[in-house]
Amino acid sequence: MQDRPTSAELFDALRHFVETDVVPALDGPKKFHARVAANVLAILRREAELEDTQSQTEWDGLTTLLGDNPGVLPLPRSERAARLRQRTEVLCDRIRRGDADTGAWRAAVLAHVRQTVVDKLTVANPKFLGGTQP
Repeated sequence: MQDRPTSAELFDALRHFVETDVVPALDGPKKFHARVAANVLAILRREAELEDTQSQTEWDGLTTLLGDNPGVLPLPRSERAARLRQRTEVLCDRIRRGDADTGAWRAAVLAHVRQTVVDKLTVANPKFLGGTQP
């Protein structure tokens, strides 16, 4: 764990610099690319801030839907992402088989997928959801 400045403060400072100093000094494609870079920094900051909570929510939702006991969410980021992908693929297989075509499980799957999409948009483009970017 690092002391100040925090990673969030560093992301914010770098994004502010790009938006206020770099973007206005550029024209054409370079200006556009600088805006894209500022947006990428905002996405990275939101992902760093929300990843643990969102991963746990997705893990818990998959556990409920799949009715399994996979244990705790893996801590290393790469292992966590791989395990979430594996479990999501199991869910996709069940959806393809028709398990989610009707009934209460269908409603639960739709709620899980909806929440997962909202979480992803909260990181990638909160303005799409009516939110504001930090």
